[in-house]
Amino acid sequence: MLDVLTGFVAELREAGLPVSLTETLDAAAALGQVPLDDRALLRGALAATLVKSSAHLETFSTAFDVYFSSTRGPGAAGPGSDAPGAGSQAPEPWPAGGDDGPEAVGAPVAPGEPELDVLLDAALGRGDPVASARAARLAVALYAGFERGRPVGISYYLYRTLHALDLAGRLARLSEAVGRAPADDGRRLGMPAGPLGDRLVEDELAVRADVLRGQVEAEIRGLLVDERGSAAVARTQRRPLVEDVDFMHATRDEMVRMRRTLYPLSRLLAARLAKRRRRGRAGSLDFRATIRRSLSSGGVPLEPRFRAARPAKPEIVVLADLSGSVATFARFTLHLVHAISSQFSAVRTFVFVDGIDEVSRIFDRSPTIESAIARVAAEADVVHLDGHSDYGHAFGVFAQRWGREVTSRTSVVVLGDARSNYHDPGAEQLALVARRARHVFWLNPEPRAYWGTGDSVVEAYLPVVDAMVECRNLRQLEDFVERLDP
Repeated sequence: MLDVLTGFVAELREAGLPVSLTETLDAAAALGQVPLDDRALLRGALAATLVKSSAHLETFSTAFDVYFSSTRGPGAAGPGSDAPGAGSQAPEPWPAGGDDGPEAVGAPVAPGEPELDVLLDAALGRGDPVASARAARLAVALYAGFERGRPVGISYYLYRTLHALDLAGRLARLSEAVGRAPADDGRRLGMPAGPLGDRLVEDELAVRADVLRGQVEAEIRGLLVDERGSAAVARTQRRPLVEDVDFMHATRDEMVRMRRTLYPLSRLLAARLAKRRRRGRAGSLDFRATIRRSLSSGGVPLEPRFRAARPAKPEIVVLADLSGSVATFARFTLHLVHAISSQFSAVRTFVFVDGIDEVSRIFDRSPTIESAIARVAAEADVVHLDGHSDYGHAFGVFAQRWGREVTSRTSVVVLGDARSNYHDPGAEQLALVARRARHVFWLNPEPRAYWGTGDSVVEAYLPVVDAMVECRNLRQLEDFVERLDP
């Protein structure tokens, strides 16, 4: 068991979770306090000792399902098994393969599709957990086409099995049959008659189908773990932590995960900025006043004197490129900047492609940041000619129309990849703004190795800005916001 735990902790570290030696020892101690055949309790104990952020729970769960997956074969039931108790013998439904060619899993020893139909009806129609587990195992044996030594992952076998099961069709037929049943019929799943009852029935059937899908995936994962080992399967299942997902290449699911993380991240950053402001309220040491005060104590400076602090919240001006290549990055950055706006006296937002428009009014009048960003994409006037990025024209218009409103209290933050489609970069226009501003920072979502290649004009802006920062994910964005001087 300690070998399994060591491999599990190593996988968590490879995935990016910060797991210390002390926490590993705590996890080992927890294993001695929980029944190893109770997967839910085991998962909770390990999560309590190894996970420090809710954003890391998904990565933890993926690794847990691999390292504590159910195994097959005589006497294989253990801490990851779904068997009633440790030491019981799991059934062996797979026929032995031949000596030539890959070992293929064909049909199970048990009967085939008629039995599967009965099990599926019991799993989906009555919510029988035992029937659901048996149906998942039989479906994988019938339809997955598992071949030992074949270099494919879980998703391949999962697709084949679910496609053959046609759960959507089964659910539709069940839902229709339940809808025609009388109100007091047992097929109503305890739901009332009428539209509301029909909707509740559909939701209940969908939940049962999700349970079955999860059991099918667990069954396939167990087969692969038995064949390849936990470490090999974990590598194929490894996903980056939400804070390390690249803005420019995020999938839809990853974008949803990042949005969920933005709110607690913004609260944390706002609290840190406020704390730094409170620490700075004492002001700087007034050396002369301290020495003068020490005359009453024989020259010993018992009571330091400080100059009166004049804290002033700075202003933030955001210039965000909304062209297609960086639109996702700009939306996430705008979300975070406006979420911490309470720490600044004003946040003014400008968006551009080849034209530029101020959209601060949209943020002021929208009930939520999400709705404001959606309205910006729909209402902002950012196209001047052809709708392709033209940084030079955008900076020129900004300097001409709003440049005088930039003061020594203003920090300007530019969001974009500095790819200007071979137009004039307009660095001198940005320099006019920089001479009036307190700071000019540039957040670039492209890898640093790509700067200056193709139509990138990064070199023209580097002498102008205080810093151009690579900002490809939430971790780098958090690091930048913490460096802002409130």
